[in-house]
Amino acid sequence: QVQLVESGGGLVQPGGSLRLSCAASGSFFRVLTMGWYRQAPGNQRELVATMSSLGRTNYADSVKGRFTISRDNARNTVYLQMNSLKPDDTAVYYCNADVQNQLGIKNVWGQGTQVTVSS
Repeated sequence: QVQLVESGGGLVQPGGSLRLSCAASGSFFRVLTMGWYRQAPGNQRELVATMSSLGRTNYADSVKGRFTISRDNARNTVYLQMNSLKPDDTAVYYCNADVQNQLGIKNVWGQGTQVTVSS
């Protein structure tokens, strides 16, 4: 079994910052692409940012210049630094990873962490 455990969500005022963390644990050979998605009430889940194991990044246009994704491959952990937060960033943020084990590559989701941007 592979688990993704997220932390770092909370309530922040507009213009503020938060840092999300997600650590992969369990039985696997390696973690490939890791990333963050979000889902606001009434909306579909959408991509926020992803990073490959080699460091290639991909960002949603709505967060470019404000959010930064990074990872620590030795700790199988991915981070999302969120700056200049806006009320539209309010959502449940989900960690996602492609994990390789003896059976192949499995896509795994975390349980989600709430981010609320409000004054």
